[in-house]
Amino acid sequence: MVAAIRVPKTQRARREVLKHAPKLVETGKKTLILHGTKTSAVLNSVLSDIYHLKRDNAVKYTKKNDNIRPFEGGGESSLEFFSLKTDCSLIVYGSHSKKRPNNLILGRTYDHHIYDLVEVGVENYKSMESYVYDKKLAPKLGSKPFFAFIGEHFESAEELKHLKEVLLDLFRGEVVENLNLVGVDRIYVCTAISPTTVYMMHCALRLKRSGTSIPRMELVEVGPSMDLVVRRHRLPVESLKKEAMKTADHAKKVKNVTKDPVQGKLGKVYMPDQQVGKLTLSNDIKGLKRERREAKKNKEHSKKQKVNPE
Repeated sequence: MVAAIRVPKTQRARREVLKHAPKLVETGKKTLILHGTKTSAVLNSVLSDIYHLKRDNAVKYTKKNDNIRPFEGGGESSLEFFSLKTDCSLIVYGSHSKKRPNNLILGRTYDHHIYDLVEVGVENYKSMESYVYDKKLAPKLGSKPFFAFIGEHFESAEELKHLKEVLLDLFRGEVVENLNLVGVDRIYVCTAISPTTVYMMHCALRLKRSGTSIPRMELVEVGPSMDLVVRRHRLPVESLKKEAMKTADHAKKVKNVTKDPVQGKLGKVYMPDQQVGKLTLSNDIKGLKRERREAKKNKEHSKKQKVNPE
């Protein structure tokens, strides 16, 4: 049986294939922001602020979605469909009901399937528009943030440990190796008030002279700020977690071996200096035996010539 492999024929199709292909180094994750069947004015403002903070790498849908029911069997297929459609691996879903007012669900996907979910309630919310500050201090689009997690509950409470991971994935942006301190102009401060409640605020960084090479930093609150009360959370399935945590196997570097695109695999062999002058020669060397035989022949021939002179 021969399997047919479909090769993309157009440039657009090739770009789509490359975009969804696995990568050794992950790029910045895109965030999908969705509204539920019913949302409150507070929740609409929260979703708008999150989109404003992530607008360089986010997709927001304002249409209400009736068939999305996270934490319920079969109610997550629409989330996975939107994740595949928009190529987003982070999900922010807002809904409002009498049982769960101002409900915010933060989720992550792997291969466009739900990986884990955290449901929080938003309380004591203050929007970005309610803060008055020097607009020159406003964080720039795409800048890298600092994170400060304050409180022992982030290490002891399972709910807050999970929420910490999701918040880091949501707001950290693209992972970089080198960072210029001047380009870091914001910080997210998360304080664990109780084992289920986190006070989160967003601040701008102001660099001032300190008399040393390290500047003094001042925090200016620019919003938003809110209390996040964990209601439900679902950890990833162990098999899915194991699959998602796989990393590419890096081939071990072999000493003195290189690869050339034309000549292929090349290797260097190092030989020690051969000190021929110090070699000990034995009498059993074939070359010496031949020389002796020839010398003996010559000697006998010369004797015969002396005995039988002409």
